[in-house]
Amino acid sequence: MTTTPTHSTWLQRAKEFRPPGAHLIDGGEEPGDGGEFAVFSPRDGQVLAPVADGGEAEVNAAVAAARRAFDLGPWPRLAPVERGRLLLRIAELLDVHRAELALAVSLEMGKPVTDAHDIELRAVIDTFRWYGQLADKLTDTSPHTSPDTLALVTREPTGVVGAVVPWNFPLTLAGWKIAPALAAGCTVVLKPSENAPLSALLLGRIALESGLPPGVLNVVNGTGPVAGRALGLHPDVDVLAFTGSTAVGRHFLRYAADSNLKRVWLELGGKSPNIILPDAPDLEKAAATAAWGIFFNQGEMCTAPSRLLIHTSVADQVTEAVVDRARALLVGDPLDPTTEMGALVGEQHLARVLDHVRAGVDDGARLRTGGARTLTGTGGVYLEPTVLDQVAPDSRLAREEIFGPVLSVLTFDDLDEAVALANGTEYGLAAGLWTSDLSTAHQVSRALKAGTVWVNCYEEGDLTVPFGGVKRSGNGRDKSAHAVDKYTELKTTWIQL
Repeated sequence: MTTTPTHSTWLQRAKEFRPPGAHLIDGGEEPGDGGEFAVFSPRDGQVLAPVADGGEAEVNAAVAAARRAFDLGPWPRLAPVERGRLLLRIAELLDVHRAELALAVSLEMGKPVTDAHDIELRAVIDTFRWYGQLADKLTDTSPHTSPDTLALVTREPTGVVGAVVPWNFPLTLAGWKIAPALAAGCTVVLKPSENAPLSALLLGRIALESGLPPGVLNVVNGTGPVAGRALGLHPDVDVLAFTGSTAVGRHFLRYAADSNLKRVWLELGGKSPNIILPDAPDLEKAAATAAWGIFFNQGEMCTAPSRLLIHTSVADQVTEAVVDRARALLVGDPLDPTTEMGALVGEQHLARVLDHVRAGVDDGARLRTGGARTLTGTGGVYLEPTVLDQVAPDSRLAREEIFGPVLSVLTFDDLDEAVALANGTEYGLAAGLWTSDLSTAHQVSRALKAGTVWVNCYEEGDLTVPFGGVKRSGNGRDKSAHAVDKYTELKTTWIQL
């Protein structure tokens, strides 16, 4: 029987943790020539490790390795079933190293270690397993043409993929890009966030341990303005896949225009509405889910239901229930299995979140609970779960992505107003709707400008369905077989018989 690790067990593992720090280029660890930067843990403000700081030279080396692996190496020419077996092997080894990876994620970005182990690691393991099983099931087509011709439409790997991922789900979001790209036969250069590179370096090591050929997956540390920019401008990168802010997404589009017109796929910010109607099948569950959704992962989630839109007839009831849950939430050390909300990723981010709260109050919102830093004696970066109501629809609080545990409550009188409020931002990543009426569920879901709509639930789904946004939340889709489209080209061959 497996024993659940205790707080003391995780603390001991943290003392013994020796994370990697070098880049992974062409199948080996490379210290590079760019010096080092320190990775801090938001749980206590202490330095976790020095990490090699990559620049243009390291990116060039990684892209060159990926280019050789694609143009000359075996990976794109392997039978798809063989590529699939290696992806399945990566999934197996991720499971073997699950505790170490969960610890790395928790230490570097502040996520409760139980969530890292049970949710994030489950997601990335499932991702590599799913695409490993999909690899030999991708099909080409042969359209019906005239009797004296044969038309073939074949799917071919695009080439070298640059993947740039954020710190909030450092393994899950890396897996969503790496796994379908590798399944398609592409090679990859991954640049993790400078705030959370350790788990990505461990993932790279595991990929090599699985038998992945040199150069197929490379990991380069570094900052966005330096390493990220070099990857975005590189003429030998064929596809750039990015998850992060809308502002940085604009930079990658410019980099593509200024270089080789590489395809750029963007999963960007969100200000997701969560609409609760009076006929919700269970108002208590709706309120509990609203609270869970905004405080899970410290609210550092692009799909977080940060705008709670409640019908006026049930607004007081639902808001009180959410406030009660926020006040009862246990904020604490991410390595304590009883912790429900951990640390924000860093001091600069905390300052930004608090600035949004202050601006919201100045704009007339009412602070119902939270709004202040907590656990100041730990040296860590902790914020109280925060709820504000009476939020004006045109305020910063209602329109700008905060990326923290801050809920904005707005009210409406009818469905048309609810839809207008929901669609009243530049974002369109996700939305929630709570109703017992089937027609309402369909009609409102169609009217919402969002890539995903959850009805009577939130943050549900699996790898069979695509994920991505509309409007300024980006383009393209992660997850599902549709993700492979980002990393393949369609070739038409017309044969005269």
